[in-house]
Amino acid sequence: MGAATNRWKMSRVPSKTDGLIGPNAILQLLPILDRLGGSERRKQILARAGIFDVPDGTSMIPETQAARLHRQMRIEEPEMAPVFAREAGTRTADYILQNRIPAPAQWMLKTLPATPAAMLLARAIAKNAWTFVGSGKLTVVNAWAFSIEKNPLVTGETSHVCLCDWHTGVFSRLYQVLVCPSATCHEVRCCAQSTDGSCHFEITRRSSFETQANLS
Repeated sequence: MGAATNRWKMSRVPSKTDGLIGPNAILQLLPILDRLGGSERRKQILARAGIFDVPDGTSMIPETQAARLHRQMRIEEPEMAPVFAREAGTRTADYILQNRIPAPAQWMLKTLPATPAAMLLARAIAKNAWTFVGSGKLTVVNAWAFSIEKNPLVTGETSHVCLCDWHTGVFSRLYQVLVCPSATCHEVRCCAQSTDGSCHFEITRRSSFETQANLS
């Protein structure tokens, strides 16, 4: 069963010294910025982030570019930035589901009980982590928890709240579609808040009792 989840159709795996991340870390934000204030507003934010050539989506991009754009969005739209980043993460996961994870692997995960499916998905995410975390290091704690060491999208930031909303959007959607519809990813501690240099994520699910109560 694991063989199916190993065949994610990604481009070449970069070395850890490349400092590259998947282009969706930028591309999936662009439609959201367009909604915010049209193409001129998008161009303004991109320019202030030092991005003058938009990725074409065919290759990995410097993680520093993505980090600058996410940081600039937090500066200019502090209240809405978490919502925008999470939506962009959701859109990124949708792209992965449509273009990168083979249909047989998706079918297999959907037919398994939640915990075995979650473990297989977690392992597949870890094998392809470079597209999410660039030069950072993603560690699978268990089927329902991850940590990212030296997350390049927030490295050097200081905040009293968690900042990795793009990642929570990605992980939430993948788990919702492939493991459990009620799954939601939460960042429980961010490297911007702590001194250990790691961001910690947990996937939670509503119990069947809670789901039934919400429907009644």
